[in-house]
Amino acid sequence: MTIRRSAVCALFVLAAVGAAATFATGVTGKWTAAIDTQIGVQNYTYDFQVDGEKLTGTAKSQFSDSQIVEGTVKGDDIYFVENLKYEDQVLRVVYKGKISGDEIKFNRQVGEFASEDFVAKRAK
Repeated sequence: MTIRRSAVCALFVLAAVGAAATFATGVTGKWTAAIDTQIGVQNYTYDFQVDGEKLTGTAKSQFSDSQIVEGTVKGDDIYFVENLKYEDQVLRVVYKGKISGDEIKFNRQVGEFASEDFVAKRAK
């Protein structure tokens, strides 16, 4: 009885770890978003790469092309930083989001200026 219970627990743990890894690798690829900002709509394309829980890639808009830094994916949570260059200044933009299938609901904090909510969708 104890061996059977231990085996069931081990299978449950392996399934949970596998599910977390599936969320992470499921983010890999291109995502698009139209973000309503103080300076107008910014159309973004995010190109994500995931290795374990580490997230890297690029964030491109009509105004900038930035590397993603400090990125992580843990379960359905995603976090990263874009160092946005705008009018000869670098603004730290912090993204936090929840992954749900082919959508990510994000909040991004643009320096100390703005907080913006938006949805990114997987590019088809």
